[in-house]
Amino acid sequence: MKTPYGDGTTHIVLEPLDLMARLAALVPPPRMRLTRYHGVFAPHSKLRAAITPAHRGTGKKPQAEEGDKPSSPRHVAMSWAQRLKRVFGIDIEACARCGGKLKVIASIEEPQIIAKILAHLERRTPQDHQAELPLGARAPPVQTSLL
Repeated sequence: MKTPYGDGTTHIVLEPLDLMARLAALVPPPRMRLTRYHGVFAPHSKLRAAITPAHRGTGKKPQAEEGDKPSSPRHVAMSWAQRLKRVFGIDIEACARCGGKLKVIASIEEPQIIAKILAHLERRTPQDHQAELPLGARAPPVQTSLL
C-alpha cells in the first residue's frame, strides 16, 4: 500500500478468490457510461443543442421556414460500399471502364457459393478475360479528307 492504515497495516495478503472478487467489483456494468457531463454538456441542459456538433439535446430546434424541404437526419450510417471506399480506397460504385455509376444488386456471403462462382470464372478461356479488361490508351482517330 502507498500509505499504511491507521492501525499500522502496510500489507494485505489475499486468497486468489478474494482478489478476483475485489477486482470484479471495480468492473462497471455493461453499457454503463463512464463519463459524466455537467453544465451545458449535461444531457438535459437547454444549451446543449447549441454547442454540440450533432446538435443533440433538449434545446429548441430551429424552426424551418416556409417553403423549406424537411431536413434529413444529420447522422446516417454509411453503407458497406462507402466504408470500403473510405478505408481501402476501393470504389465499387463506379465502373472501371467508363467511370459510370454502378448499382449493387446482391451481396453474396456464403463461402460455398463464392467458391462455385470463382471456379466457374477460372474455367473461362483467356479470350473471355481479354474482353473484360478496360481499354488502354489509343491514338486519336485519323481524319480522312473528302478531296
